[in-house]
Amino acid sequence: MGFEMSRLVQGFWRLENWGMTKDELLDFTKFCLENGIDTFDHADVYGAYTAEKLFGDAISLEKGIREKMKLVTKCGIKFPSGKFPDLKVKIYDTGKEHIVKSVEDSLKNFCTDYIDLLLIHRPDPFMDADETAEAFVELKKAGKVLNFGVSNFLPIQFDLLQSRLDFELVTNQVEISAMELVNFDNGTLDHCQMKRVAPMAWSPLAGGRIFTEQSERADRMRETMKEISAELGDVAADQLMYAFLLNHPSKIIPVMGSGKKERVVSALKALDIKLSKEQWFKIWVSSKGKKVD
Repeated sequence: MGFEMSRLVQGFWRLENWGMTKDELLDFTKFCLENGIDTFDHADVYGAYTAEKLFGDAISLEKGIREKMKLVTKCGIKFPSGKFPDLKVKIYDTGKEHIVKSVEDSLKNFCTDYIDLLLIHRPDPFMDADETAEAFVELKKAGKVLNFGVSNFLPIQFDLLQSRLDFELVTNQVEISAMELVNFDNGTLDHCQMKRVAPMAWSPLAGGRIFTEQSERADRMRETMKEISAELGDVAADQLMYAFLLNHPSKIIPVMGSGKKERVVSALKALDIKLSKEQWFKIWVSSKGKKVD
């Protein structure tokens, strides 16, 4: 059996803003595990290169917890910082040297000797696919990374890197929500379904825009969500946003971004929501602002 993530993934993009102590972060992580969420999404750049270590310090407090989880992290973005003091502009770097060094740093940050899944964070217009693949192969042979994937890649960019590897890329993490439909339209989700690769969805709640944005589109979608909620027994709007993704045949895996237990509990309830095809298309049409052709 191939690599499998939990149906929902907990993300840590804003970890530094949560204000958690090590014990509180450990408790939150254990809460996720106890509720069937065993996959945790990170990136080297999160929190200006601080989030991985914050998480690693927390899970180091409890022996054996690392083996219960799947750690996902990303690399390939570099910006001027204490880590790269000589850099003048933000760049992408998918060269072998940077990828290997980034993984070594992530292993130290997480206090572990392996990463379950490494993603290239953004498409690199200067990517040498042979060199990127060489880094992947070296890391896999060393047992430092078990699986590989990409993030924000178009289908052709995914296929280019895949063409240089003799093992399968396991995911493409892209922005997907009921308010962000571009990856439904540009072939990315079709490509994932063709490859039988479950896509990960970052910002599945559209950054909360559906709850706060003052626009004709947001108002229209809120009204649609209210109608469908009533049909399903008054489920919450965020649960409908998750269900819109979870019900899709490409097996989209939403990455949650909140550090609040109640938000996790609410998201978990979406796993039991079955949208009819008509309800799914009501959300689609409401977001598009026009009927299907």
